[in-house]
Amino acid sequence: MRVLGDAAGLRRFIEPEVEGMGFELVMVHLITGGDRRLQVFIDAVGGITLSDCEAVSRRLSPLLDVEDAVQGEYSLEVSSPGIDRPLVKPKHFQDVLGERVKIRMKAQYHGRRLFDGCLTEVRDDAAVLEIDGSDCALPYAGMERANLVGATLAGASL
Repeated sequence: MRVLGDAAGLRRFIEPEVEGMGFELVMVHLITGGDRRLQVFIDAVGGITLSDCEAVSRRLSPLLDVEDAVQGEYSLEVSSPGIDRPLVKPKHFQDVLGERVKIRMKAQYHGRRLFDGCLTEVRDDAAVLEIDGSDCALPYAGMERANLVGATLAGASL
């Protein structure tokens, strides 16, 4: 039995399987509480189909069950990142440079936790947003969640 318990541990466990199938593992989100769910977001050049999600679900489900990777009962949801795609890796930020993003920090940063602005620069350690005419560098290590804001990504391969 290998209860991994958190999203980071689950990501390390399932990422080789997802990538071995030719997909990118964008994000893993474990929702605890009454309706326990393991959400897995995948992507590929050209996008994701329902059949892709089903194939990944069929591959991961028995692996997660055999390893007892998630404690207790839960449901597995595999989907594409969608239009408000999560931004997890610096590469994800680079792919949407110039677009509007929302970032929620783990703690107060510059007097607030929520930031919404145009992504103007991607650094090794931070994403820079233009907010009300000023640049604000937000360190990746301090981010709780980051998402693209409903943009059209014409020509972008994410």
